[in-house]
Amino acid sequence: MSNTSQKVVVVTGASQGIGREVVKMFRRLDYRIVATARSIKPSDDANIVTIAGDIGDPATAHRVISEAIARFGRIDTLVNNAGIYIGKPFTEHTVEDYAAVLNVNLSGFYHITQRAIAEMERHSSGHVVSVTASVIDAPRSGVYSVLAALTKGGLNAATKSLAIEYARKGIRVNAVAPGLIKSPMHAPESHEALRTFHPLGRVGEMSDIANAILFLDSAPFITGEILHVDGGLSAGH
Repeated sequence: MSNTSQKVVVVTGASQGIGREVVKMFRRLDYRIVATARSIKPSDDANIVTIAGDIGDPATAHRVISEAIARFGRIDTLVNNAGIYIGKPFTEHTVEDYAAVLNVNLSGFYHITQRAIAEMERHSSGHVVSVTASVIDAPRSGVYSVLAALTKGGLNAATKSLAIEYARKGIRVNAVAPGLIKSPMHAPESHEALRTFHPLGRVGEMSDIANAILFLDSAPFITGEILHVDGGLSAGH
């Protein structure tokens, strides 16, 4: 095992979009990284370990955390970024849609967070930050958000519960709730229409979310916070 004084971050949903941006930014700060996604290619950077797997599967979570410890000897931060959105009217969701969203958004959070916190407890320090969604606090007519509300809303609630449960153990737990972001989740041709959703009049950049995650990571007196990075969307319109 090499030098263990360098900080280590685990990032889920790391192969594209916000997750890839988060990996890039933490790497610039000289963090070592364990990056996981369903299909992620090996990295030629010795300080980035990639692990391909279904994040909702407990075996993937076990593999990611074990590998982080085996390779880098510690886990300082877990970024729960993996998430999927299926936009359909509520009554048109299939059993498969429901299972898929719960698998990634809830099980994907649950298994890896449980293992990461168990590891952080041994050192009485650590930070978990999850990417949720602004739409759950500000539902909009015509935007199908029930499964997002059910799962990401659950993560917001769990964030506060965990923050309090582990506060005395030196572990912080926060969330970032994005508005609509220029990411692979939204086709480029939809950006103009999506712009009008935000009082600030633009679609968010992936760097806006990554910067918010890095801010929370560097803010030792913040825990149990749901930071809305949504151009004012959740405040009103």
